[in-house]
Amino acid sequence: MRNIKKKNENSLINHFIQIIKKEIIKKRKRNKRLSFVLTGGSSPKRLYKKLSQSNIEWSYVDLFWGDERFVSKRSKNSNYKLVKDLLLDKINISEKNYFPIQTNKNSVAKSALSYESTLKKYFKSKKVKFDIFLLGMGYDGHIASIFPDSKELKEKFITKSVIRKDFKRITLGLNIINNSEKIFLWLNSKTKISSFRKFKNKGKKIPVNNLKKNKLYCFYIN
Repeated sequence: MRNIKKKNENSLINHFIQIIKKEIIKKRKRNKRLSFVLTGGSSPKRLYKKLSQSNIEWSYVDLFWGDERFVSKRSKNSNYKLVKDLLLDKINISEKNYFPIQTNKNSVAKSALSYESTLKKYFKSKKVKFDIFLLGMGYDGHIASIFPDSKELKEKFITKSVIRKDFKRITLGLNIINNSEKIFLWLNSKTKISSFRKFKNKGKKIPVNNLKKNKLYCFYIN
């Protein structure tokens, strides 16, 4: 696990952007594209705003979502809408280069299957392996839509529907997250990093504790 510590969120964001730019350059030199999975929630809002204002070669990037609530794309609870409003609408990127989870299916299960099909097509039926997987962390230690003590922690899958009291959801699997080349955990407040440290004592029942340490980069305010 690599800790990336900065004094404030702006410094943290600037460092993150420099990493993204370097990763894009590496891909461009090999005539390849960067596959980058986005997270939802409130934590990345300032990050997305700053990304939208940065000189990034988006033509070499493909964007994906780690999870989504089964709501309309226009809903304030949609992770897609969050990214669209703060990032997609403000950058020069083709619609063919971002892959939101479709929630206009008849059921959440069909939505999950549809996204699995999208990913298999993108990776040409080979192993689903993203370059960068950005994650936030919930107050209970959940990541994407994988929650504490849930069966999704122990199962291997590409995508799956998750039924919660608040929302039905679609999530990528923990195994897919851990397949990624690099996992970026965005802990943009002192409260978040304090919680993260406390979770370490609670073992594998906490989703964030199941991330592969050799691939994990923790971004946090010192």
